[in-house]
Amino acid sequence: MTISYTVSIIVVLAALIAYLNQRFLRLPNAIGVMVISISMSVVLMLSSGLFPEFFHDTIALIDSVDFDKVVIGTMLNFLLFAGTIQIRIADLRTQQLAVLLFSTVSVALSTAIVGFLLYGVVWLLKMPVTLLECCLFGALISPTDPVSVLGIIKEAKVSKSLEMKIAGESLFNDGVALVIFFSILHAIRNPQVAVTFSGVAKVFAWEALGGLALGLLLGFIGLRALKGIDHYKVEVMISLAIVVGGYSLARSIGISGPLTMVAAGIFIGNYGKSYAMSDVSRDYLDKFWELVEEILNIVLFVLIGFELLLIKRYDHYVLVGCAAVVIVLAARFISLAIPALFIRFWEKMSGRTLLFLTWGGLRGGVSIALALTLTRGLHRDLFVFVTYFVVVFSVIVQGLSIERLTSREKRRMLEQNR
Repeated sequence: MTISYTVSIIVVLAALIAYLNQRFLRLPNAIGVMVISISMSVVLMLSSGLFPEFFHDTIALIDSVDFDKVVIGTMLNFLLFAGTIQIRIADLRTQQLAVLLFSTVSVALSTAIVGFLLYGVVWLLKMPVTLLECCLFGALISPTDPVSVLGIIKEAKVSKSLEMKIAGESLFNDGVALVIFFSILHAIRNPQVAVTFSGVAKVFAWEALGGLALGLLLGFIGLRALKGIDHYKVEVMISLAIVVGGYSLARSIGISGPLTMVAAGIFIGNYGKSYAMSDVSRDYLDKFWELVEEILNIVLFVLIGFELLLIKRYDHYVLVGCAAVVIVLAARFISLAIPALFIRFWEKMSGRTLLFLTWGGLRGGVSIALALTLTRGLHRDLFVFVTYFVVVFSVIVQGLSIERLTSREKRRMLEQNR
């Protein structure tokens, strides 16, 4: 099956599902597309006996997509850049302490909490899973997904401060989570090599800080190029080159591509648009990246929905999945509450805010992509199933209820102000 054939089928399917959502369900695209995709997957599985050849062809099509390379290697970089060019530094600066602590300390705490609690569950169920392997799951499930978060939070119309906390954290925590994930993975595969704090710190400094530095450098180079011309088509092409070339460069020197895109996007979105673009160019740039973001979002959630076809059904994994949903939510609340004790010295942060941050921390394609990189020896089937279970609950259940929670909170505040 050729790449062009696979891409054409996925794009046509994504357009059809997006149409069905807008025509009938009218849910936020991320949620509606996933619901329809999962429903189609279930129908396909139920009718596999009637149309076995079509069913196997569909599985072959989905299986031909390298989810890790497609999501982390390609789509995530475009989506992060598209999301960050809309973020104002002034807004982000007001929440910089919360974003910094939530995207670093909270991810590390959540990894440990999820790991230990999940280990307790699998120990009770007498599954041969080690504590370190459970912590590996903790690392892949702890970062909130920027694609899910940005898409749904925009439609929920939350307050600007809350939006910046959730969005800012989701944009920066991927780099931290990836360092933790691959450090634990290295420790599992090389038990004879001791994992030290200094070693992890060096990796983090190179990958995360290096990614941010490269992103700022690319943003500066892009700014200089944009200043020299006034042609919206070329200016949009320059922004596209920053994403494509920037990721390739980041990958070649071993630093974080996602964080490179975050830094470059913020730089171009603030300085490039303000000091180097005309109103016409800004308008075209925003519309281009808004369209890219929307299309890739839909395609991503179609792929996530149809990943259900590849997941082996083990009934005893359902119990672990249900437990994992509770564990992940509890770990997120605790991992946010601890840094919040420090943040409260500088700004007010109520318990309601923490609850909203907990419920609004959606998981998505990044977690699934990391789970799919695991080998059979690392209980791949178990962790892929549980990850998918948590992601589906997160996007559909949490995502659908965020707007309702927001509306309820707004009504409560209005009543208090009367």
